[in-house]
This record gives sequence, structure tokens and C-alpha cells, in this order.
Amino acid sequence: MARERTLFSGLVGACIEAWAELRIHRTRVLLSLIGVAVAVTALTSVVGLGAIAQQATIESAERSSGRPATLYLSAYSNTGTIDPDALETAFRTAVGRYKIDFASTVVYTTQRTQFVDGAVDVDTQLVDEPYGTMHRVQVDEGRWFDDGDLDRLAPALVVNSIFWQHLGSPDLRTHPTVTLLGDGKTTAVIVGVTEALPYVETPQMFMLPSSYYAIADPTTVAQLQPQFEVWVPTKLFEQLQTLLQRDVAGALGTDAQVDVYRQDYASTGEDPFGPTKLVIGGVAILVLLLGALGLVNISLVTVRQRIREIGIRRSFGATAGRVFFAVMMESVVATVVAGLVGVILAVLIVENPLVQQFVAFGITDLPPFPIEAALLGLAASAAVGAIAGLLPALVAVRVKVIDAIRY
Repeated sequence: MARERTLFSGLVGACIEAWAELRIHRTRVLLSLIGVAVAVTALTSVVGLGAIAQQATIESAERSSGRPATLYLSAYSNTGTIDPDALETAFRTAVGRYKIDFASTVVYTTQRTQFVDGAVDVDTQLVDEPYGTMHRVQVDEGRWFDDGDLDRLAPALVVNSIFWQHLGSPDLRTHPTVTLLGDGKTTAVIVGVTEALPYVETPQMFMLPSSYYAIADPTTVAQLQPQFEVWVPTKLFEQLQTLLQRDVAGALGTDAQVDVYRQDYASTGEDPFGPTKLVIGGVAILVLLLGALGLVNISLVTVRQRIREIGIRRSFGATAGRVFFAVMMESVVATVVAGLVGVILAVLIVENPLVQQFVAFGITDLPPFPIEAALLGLAASAAVGAIAGLLPALVAVRVKVIDAIRY
């Protein structure tokens, strides 16, 4: 117990002594620590902005392939065609049995639509309301589908910005309509507008399957090849994958071939953001090393200027360990203070609305400032102080009293 108290009191005393020395040489120390503060700011900012950039990449992947774990189900017959109603019933029964909250039909088709400049076959995706959450569909104007749209006499549409511009970009509060062509004419109401994908230059729209089936020709509906998606817990996807395949195949009969597979960005089990993390980590380490190198150079110069002071301490009985630890702690205490300043600056930079608007463009769930980034910045500053103080401390220990007096 006494030994522990001695070590603790020695540590506290070294810290107090180091702080006193820093106050005495504050001008010189300030110049040496500016580089450390800048390096820690850069390190912490890079990690914090990297978390935002990673979230943006994740959300972009989830918009195209679904959130982890998204299972895709498709079926076909070995002898003919599968009744879409039977397939839908089998799928919905299985989803209800296993209490899966997020499930959607997905059908790709076209719908002839009347615009001012003529009729156009518009690429149409038939999806259910949960699809918007499963794929993070962003609605820039209006809203996504809700339960009330199932009872509409006029089908609800969510269109892309190109479709909307073809109509003259009407105010959605006026409930703009468009005419869908087929065997007859159907008036549909636009309830939402999404941003067009970068590679898309044509009008596109989303529509509820039940709305499409109600107005489409039965022959056309029979030719559709519906697929289904479910969003399930990642830990249960293998079990649910087997159960869904078994139940749907059993309901359709022996002639049906049912495939259930996973294709979201995390399906391979590997970290798809590994290269991004390596780049971010490499930049952060490089910045930190540059800061440490500058501090080492200044610390060496400082110790050589203090040879007489160190020699006098040794002459009054200061041990080599005491001198070593004191010089080392001067560097550590200084860099920790500089690191704290750097972390505060990094938080202000990362949380700045203008910076977030530039980096986090299109993000739905903006992540908070990562605590690990702040802890990393403080730990890195302490490590830099220890490394930068090691060589000067060794130089200080080698100082001889007689040489210091002659200096």
C-alpha cells in the first residue's frame, strides 16, 4: 500500500512539476504544441468525417440492395407458369407465420402514361409500403405510400423528378393527376417525388401492386413475374431463409422451384468499407507522425538549452529516473492539453452545418460525433507526447553534472 502511495504521489508530483515547467517556458512550448494541436484536430476530424462518409456509403448501398439482412424470394415452375395469386398467398402466409414486419412485393413493368407531349411507356416498379423503409427511399416532395393509399379509387403514384418535370413540376398540395393508358383510361394522383438516379434520364414511378392489378388487363397481370423481399434480423436470416423456402415451396407444390437468397451489401460477410477505413487511417497516421516529428525536433533543442538546469538538479540529488520521468511528463502533459484543444476544434468542424451539408449529402440518419474519435485524439496526443519526450529524456539522463556546470 505504501509503495502504491509513493508511486501515485511521484506521478502527481511529476505532473505538477511538468506543468510548472510548461508555464515557465510557455512561449517556446506554445510554438511546439501548435503542430500537435493541428495534427490532433486533423486526426479527429478525419475519423469523425470518415464516420459520416461511411454512413453515406452504407445508405447508398441500402437504397439499391436493401438493409442487412434483406432476403429475396422468387419462384418458377418446372412445367409451366406459377399462378401469381397462389405465389402471393403462399408468401404472405409465411411472412405472417414468422411475424416478419417488413415485406414487399417487387414487380418491374411498364405503364403507358399520357403527357402533354404524347404518351410514354414509363418504367414502373410495383412495391408495397414497407419497401420505402427497406430501401431508404428518399422523397424530396410530398410523401411515400401509406395505408390510406390502398383504399384510393384513384391510384397513388410516387414518381421521379424527371416524371414530375414532364408535368411542369406542379405543387403536390394541389393533388396533381396523370392519365394512365391501357384498355381504358385511369386517373392517378401523384403523392410524392423522388430524386432521379444519376444514371436515369427517363420518367419512372412507383405504384402499389394492388392498384396496378385493379386497372391492368388480366392477361398482362398473369404474365408478370413477381419477386418478394423481406427485411429480417441479421442473426436470424439463415434460419428464416430456410423456413421461407420450405414453406412457400410446400404451398406451391412439387413442380415449383423456390429460391431465397441474400444480396444486400453485407451478404458476403466481409467489410465492404475496409479500403475506405484503411485510407482514412493512413491519412490520420501520416498527419500524426508529421506532428510528432516536429515536436521531437523542438524537444531536443529545448533539452540541450536546459543542460545546465538538469545538471544542477542532478547535483542536488535528483535520480536519473526522476529526471527521465520529469522530462517525459513535460512532453506528455503538454501534448494532452494540445490534444484536448484539437479534439474541441475537431468537434466544432465536424458538427458545423456547412461541413455536414457537404459531406453528408443525401444521408437520412446522420451519425453523432463518434466518441471513439475523441478518445483516439486524446490517446494519440498522449502517445505522441511519450514518443516525442523519449529521446529528449534519454539525452537528459546522460547529462553529467560536471559537464552541465561547464556548459
